[in-house]
Amino acid sequence: MTIELFTNSKEETIELGKKISESLFPGSVITLNGDLGAGKTTITKGIGLGLGIEEEINSPTFNILKCYFNKKLNLYHIDAYRLEDVSEEGKNIGLEEVIEGDGVAIIEWPEFIKEMIPFHSMNIEIHSLGDTKRKLTISSLSPRYASLIESLGGKRDA
Repeated sequence: MTIELFTNSKEETIELGKKISESLFPGSVITLNGDLGAGKTTITKGIGLGLGIEEEINSPTFNILKCYFNKKLNLYHIDAYRLEDVSEEGKNIGLEEVIEGDGVAIIEWPEFIKEMIPFHSMNIEIHSLGDTKRKLTISSLSPRYASLIESLGGKRDA
């Protein structure tokens, strides 16, 4: 299933993240695709706020992984960009333990660790349409996310 949504501000993107968080479950895996500055961390902030995380959520670019522990669901924010030229052996840094773990794994630049991404993930592709307007294409081949995606509304592809 695939839908398209549009947001007109950073605040709307955060609100969309909050709405997504309402239907997440332990073992949720969300991949985020988009150019630098597209809004990947912004939607992650919304998801974190929706999960009740009070810490400031920012990009884990220089850390690869940031963990936010919470009573409702833990959030594991992975930025795989720096793993682009790392060998398969070098990528063995424990990410598998948080992907499909006890919380929600959000993965920016998933193409660099594609072998670790489970089939049953949800993908959000974000395109900047200038200033603060964004086009978000949300999709999953897994039935685990069907009701979540349907609840967001938007224009359906399939």
